[in-house]
Amino acid sequence: MTAAPTRSPVARWLKRIGLGLVGLIAVTVTIGAGYEAMARRRAAREHPPAGTLVDIGGRRIHLDCRGTGAPTVVFEAGLEINGSLSWTTVHDSIAVGNRACAYDRAGVMWSDPKDGPQNAVTVAEDLHATLAAAGEAGPFVMVGHSLGGPYIMTYTKKYGDQVAGLVFVDASHPEQEARFAEVVKKPMTPSTTGIKVAAALAWTGLIRVALPEGGAPNVPAVVTTKMNAYASTSLPGMLAESDPPGATLAEAGTFPTLGDRPLVRLTALAPLPDAALKTLDLTKEEGDRFQNVWKSLHEEEASWSTRSRHQLVPDASHYIQFDRPDLVIAAIREVVDQVRQAPK
Repeated sequence: MTAAPTRSPVARWLKRIGLGLVGLIAVTVTIGAGYEAMARRRAAREHPPAGTLVDIGGRRIHLDCRGTGAPTVVFEAGLEINGSLSWTTVHDSIAVGNRACAYDRAGVMWSDPKDGPQNAVTVAEDLHATLAAAGEAGPFVMVGHSLGGPYIMTYTKKYGDQVAGLVFVDASHPEQEARFAEVVKKPMTPSTTGIKVAAALAWTGLIRVALPEGGAPNVPAVVTTKMNAYASTSLPGMLAESDPPGATLAEAGTFPTLGDRPLVRLTALAPLPDAALKTLDLTKEEGDRFQNVWKSLHEEEASWSTRSRHQLVPDASHYIQFDRPDLVIAAIREVVDQVRQAPK
């Protein structure tokens, strides 16, 4: 009879290492998940919502309205996890003599997540339902940053009788992806793979560990602190909107007209920093062409209203509301004044 082969010492050693690694990973994930659960409870306790959680049929949307006076200014953030915090540097100033409302879209910051697609139409419907349920009535001056521009265009398309004026804060253009690709000769749609992986692993605490220390230039510390506290729960909400973003841009492109509604368009033209060029995979020369296209796209958007003004902001990054809040405040007040002076 032939004796059964025995496993070599090396094989047994490798097996033990493998089992040890599996056990170590399991322990690490368990500890991370526990840490994440405690961090979420701490976030809810230490950073409660500033506004009201408005029920819109089984889901709650966080709406932060301040001040009194018509028309009501409604802020729409870009594709990000800051939500209503994006307007921290301008919200209180606009609320002096005006009703001013910022909110968090589904799944971002304090708002409940939602099932199903999240695009320009569903965002507009959620905002409309939230304002109605909260008793906030038009006329509205809509203020949109980045992808918030297409969102408020879609809101105007669906609920135009409520919208009296608009402000675009370095807002996206419906044709920007195609125009950028023509100039830099490469696709300009960023991959969402990394965000998907991060969102899927949010429950493990990985996002909190990976968050960078400190905040971006000119961003108030309170914004960074609260954003980081809710980053792991906000990232899936942001992902729901970003996959794919082209659908939202296309929807906004179906309504490139605002009639005689007053419109102010602010365009950030500070040179792209090296980090941004690296993220976009652009050379310095391509970055300059990129910004020239951005400027021309915004000039087109300014033509969507017969009462518009286009202002270039050479000393501001994409987040003009943080770099030059004074200009954003002035633009909003300009549109508000025009709405107030319009014949009834």
